[in-house]
Amino acid sequence: MKRLSERKIVLVKRKTRLEDLIVRYNTVEQARFYIEHLGADFSDYEDEHNTYHNALSRTEGILSEMGRTQILERVYVPSFIFGPDDVVVAIGQDGLVANTMKYLRGQPLIGVNPDPARWDGVLLPFGIGDLWDVLDKVVNGRYEHKEITLGKAVMNDGQELLAVNDFFIGQRTHISARYEIRHGERAENQSSSGIIVSTGLGSTGWLKSVLAGAEGVARGIRHKKAEVKLGEKFEWGSKFLYFSVREPFPSKNSGAEIVFGRVDQGKPLAVVSHMPENGVIFSDGIERDFLRFNSGMVAEIGLADFTGKLVVR
Repeated sequence: MKRLSERKIVLVKRKTRLEDLIVRYNTVEQARFYIEHLGADFSDYEDEHNTYHNALSRTEGILSEMGRTQILERVYVPSFIFGPDDVVVAIGQDGLVANTMKYLRGQPLIGVNPDPARWDGVLLPFGIGDLWDVLDKVVNGRYEHKEITLGKAVMNDGQELLAVNDFFIGQRTHISARYEIRHGERAENQSSSGIIVSTGLGSTGWLKSVLAGAEGVARGIRHKKAEVKLGEKFEWGSKFLYFSVREPFPSKNSGAEIVFGRVDQGKPLAVVSHMPENGVIFSDGIERDFLRFNSGMVAEIGLADFTGKLVVR
């Protein structure tokens, strides 16, 4: 196979749990003491670390033979400028693929599973041995991919935030979030544990757990079941989102009627913050990837104007 001299390959990697522990405790031995002192198995951290770095080394070797390759640490992805013709390879867990995808604009993304015995890899359809074949297909335009719908939050001050899996709208702390929710022709003030807005890709994640809890409560009080059945998902490329309000509290000043619904281009979700401080909107479970959402701020949640492109074959 010819070298990919015309296109740059960007390999996105992540730190292992062991590397994060070393950052926190300075040395491997101090990290070992901390973990074993708590009664946990430190060898599991070592095995995961060694397996990942072995896979990473093999991947780097293959890609360097195929073309000009740039290694990118996960933490630098938000500030990195991807070229329009770049081919992006993410080696890690599913979350690394999702966190990388929202910073791409149509570049093909290849997810590689470095440890199939450990990770299911829903977004990691390829092993290291597949790289030659899949990159050949990508470069020659013969690959298949799934389109991934992203969510988009737009604030009334012009700030924007994207989500591949879901948004959380609420308080940074564990106190109740206060806001006005608007969906279609309906609106009400609410006090709750926050709002989850999920894409199709994230429908088996946080949204599933919210619905599981709601369905359990509904069964307990013999109430009508949730609109979406437990465990049901919608397709990754579905042109809509679902929102769910967590633990809404009905009172004289807050309602609990608008607690679940579908968001699409014709029916966005709008939320007006009534929180003097600590209000946030963050995406994909990354709390540092957030927008401040304090009193007077209005967020409109809808679909992004582009889709992700996850290579599948």
